[in-house]
Amino acid sequence: MTNEASQNINFLLFKPFWNLNPETTNKALMAAMVSPSSLFLILLFLSIPFSECNLTTDYYKNSCPLLENIIRETVTSKYISVPAAAAGTLRLFFHDCMVGGCDASVLISSNPFTKAERDADINLALPGDAFDVIVRAKTALELSCPGIVSCADILALATRNFVSMAGGPVYTVMLGRKDSLESNISSVEGNIPRANTTMDEIIRMFESKNFTVGEMVALSGAHTIGFSHCKEFAYRLFGYSRSTPTDPSYHPKFSAALKTLCANYKNDSDMAAFNDPMTPSKFDNMYYQNLKRGMGLLESDNGLLRHPRTNHFVDLYAFNQTAFSNDFARAIEKLSLSGIKTGNQGEVRRKCDAFNTFQT
Repeated sequence: MTNEASQNINFLLFKPFWNLNPETTNKALMAAMVSPSSLFLILLFLSIPFSECNLTTDYYKNSCPLLENIIRETVTSKYISVPAAAAGTLRLFFHDCMVGGCDASVLISSNPFTKAERDADINLALPGDAFDVIVRAKTALELSCPGIVSCADILALATRNFVSMAGGPVYTVMLGRKDSLESNISSVEGNIPRANTTMDEIIRMFESKNFTVGEMVALSGAHTIGFSHCKEFAYRLFGYSRSTPTDPSYHPKFSAALKTLCANYKNDSDMAAFNDPMTPSKFDNMYYQNLKRGMGLLESDNGLLRHPRTNHFVDLYAFNQTAFSNDFARAIEKLSLSGIKTGNQGEVRRKCDAFNTFQT
């Protein structure tokens, strides 16, 4: 480990505060006949599910012209007061999109009749500040253009702005999603990787959702900001195996610092460590550099370095910030279109945590 790495190890010690229509198709095909080089674009267009073609970047141009300003002001205010909300909202977005698509189903609160996704054990640690920024944005938008902007679109836009504010790439967000009409706790398990999920399982999970291995590794770079609670990785420190209590994949100085931090994790569930102890609030490629130093916090992080199908992507992103930024932008754009609801597949909720009609 470099001197800089050793000096920055104290970043670990913190305690978070949070509580197409046919006519268009025919015209496009005619253009391809005139210009064969456009054939690729036509094939790409035809490969996109019909519902995604209803989304546009200016969907709310006339119905809610102040949308971008309201999102920007809300996110900026939250970021200034709670920088960790950037990572929290990105995580919230990921947990939403991976279960049934990007439809704000994770925002729904449980009721006496139905347990919602939000109450699945893997979602219980989603930070309150991430939910709060969506509520604030929705409240402001309901005053400006009531009943117009979906919670799913708000979450997608807020995530984009937070990533940009943290130094990450600026990417395109298509708009016009509707909010889900259901949210069930039983839908969560097996769709979101856990800290100890094997890399083979994670690869299968992403491939089942039409993501390549490279896209999965790029999306994993979201761990360049944010933190994980000690309970998610404590077994790697204190009970890895009978003969080796501490996972030897950790750099010794890193594991020593983690042991000090997490010594009382069973009694203090709030204790956590930055996923990237070097530049914890900056969206950069340091996460991948840390993996090569033996500073992969979670077992799933370390798995990226060890698996033959993922390690060369780690090498690429560790040494090429531009490649990571570009690939992350493309991957999260793709993620943001996953399983979207349009038309009568969903609704525009009046409140993000409740369906417009009570569900039993």
